[in-house]
Amino acid sequence: MRKYTHLFFDLDHTLWDFDTNAKVAMSELFKEYELDKLISSDFIPFFEKYLSHNKILWARYQNGYISADELKWRRMWRTLLEFKIGDEALSKSLSARYLEILPTKETVFPYTKEILNYLQQKDYSLHLITNGFEKTQWKKIKNSNIDHYFTHVITSESSNSMKPEKEIFEYAINKANANVNDCIMIGDNLDADIKGALDFGMDCIFVNHVEAITDIKPTYTITQLCELEDIFK
Repeated sequence: MRKYTHLFFDLDHTLWDFDTNAKVAMSELFKEYELDKLISSDFIPFFEKYLSHNKILWARYQNGYISADELKWRRMWRTLLEFKIGDEALSKSLSARYLEILPTKETVFPYTKEILNYLQQKDYSLHLITNGFEKTQWKKIKNSNIDHYFTHVITSESSNSMKPEKEIFEYAINKANANVNDCIMIGDNLDADIKGALDFGMDCIFVNHVEAITDIKPTYTITQLCELEDIFK
């Protein structure tokens, strides 16, 4: 008998190519608002500053220090401040528009749809556990045409918890009416996905797209999604 019946995927950086899609979306935003004229800079320096502040504020959000709304606009505000622009209204406008543009992007990692199709045909129950925002994440999976693969999509907003907290994993397996021993988490984030799953008592697969070095011991490690075929036969 197969060991796992329920497979829980992370979305951003695991299936949906966040970095590629974010760069395209931010580039469109930069042009739409003619930010080059406002900040007297090309797109790349602006985008690099944004990525830096986004990473810092996401960590603060995940640790409960700021709200989701604060995260959304403050990452834009902090980026503009790097260019001597202190405009809260503009920051909130940029944030709202960016969250409209971003989930329309469709780039997923190589072999994403092929592996989801393979696993579905093998009768595995597929689900998502994501720390992203409910409305945004649903748009991403629908526009990428992968929504039909998943039975349940668990977001931090719908579960009122966030990876790596045990509550979101507990919420997910209860939603799927599953037993933890029948489940496995598949994701790229060593803290949220891998350590979170291990601490909860769930097996996990580290999708190491960037070949990171870690002392954490996942149940499995892969570098490409196609390698999941070797695990789930």
